[in-house]
Amino acid sequence: MKITCLAENTAVNDGFGCEHGLSLFIETGTHRILFDMGQTGLFAENAEKLGIDLASADFAVLSHGHYDHGGGLARFLELNRTAPVYLSRYAFEPHYNGMQKYIGLDTSLNGHPRLVFTEDFSDLEDGMALYSCNSAEKSYDLGSFGLNMIENGAFVPDDFRHEQYLLIEENGRKILFSGCSHKGVMDIADWFAPDVLIGGFHFSKLPLDDTLTEYARILNRHPTVYYTCHCTGTEAFAHMKPQMERLHALSAGQTLIL
Repeated sequence: MKITCLAENTAVNDGFGCEHGLSLFIETGTHRILFDMGQTGLFAENAEKLGIDLASADFAVLSHGHYDHGGGLARFLELNRTAPVYLSRYAFEPHYNGMQKYIGLDTSLNGHPRLVFTEDFSDLEDGMALYSCNSAEKSYDLGSFGLNMIENGAFVPDDFRHEQYLLIEENGRKILFSGCSHKGVMDIADWFAPDVLIGGFHFSKLPLDDTLTEYARILNRHPTVYYTCHCTGTEAFAHMKPQMERLHALSAGQTLIL
């Protein structure tokens, strides 16, 4: 499997643009998949530099309904005229950082004929599936990170019902893709027990203290190899790295061969 990071908060060098967001291009033995589209059309610019033809993607997955993962959705729909885009049926609900900043998707795209709205589980064939884990039991409560949704006309903490995870089983390995792990990366690691977990941990706003050290130790109990990025934060990554020998960083322009 080949995974190329098209957009992330950092870049491997000055030849690639970077932004607060995430986009990955996944090439399995049978499919080409775009996982998230970043905040803008930057993912497409970096793809062109890397020689990746986004029109060749068989389908796309939107991990959740935030602008820094779905802001480039319209651009992808322009570049690729056939691929379906799988996203949660809750993805277009209004999402906010606090009560002032709207961080949701462009609602004008709701109803586009190539959007496929998913439930708690969607089997995508060839060992690929999407899971929301909305009913899964949680062992760790990390709160909503100050993020909100609107329910019955009032702001309430986001329960991240709109977040989903892509699991690919290939060559006897389970490789999990998680955009931001809002439901809690430690629980996600417990639920799936993946061989490889790729995505953000949403730790960038957490204090660099003993609690974060303990989170790292909990994650390290799994034999999982972690490639993290985006909302993990570079400082949190550096803090966690001494506790996690299988933790690696991922930047725009970088390619993984698994």
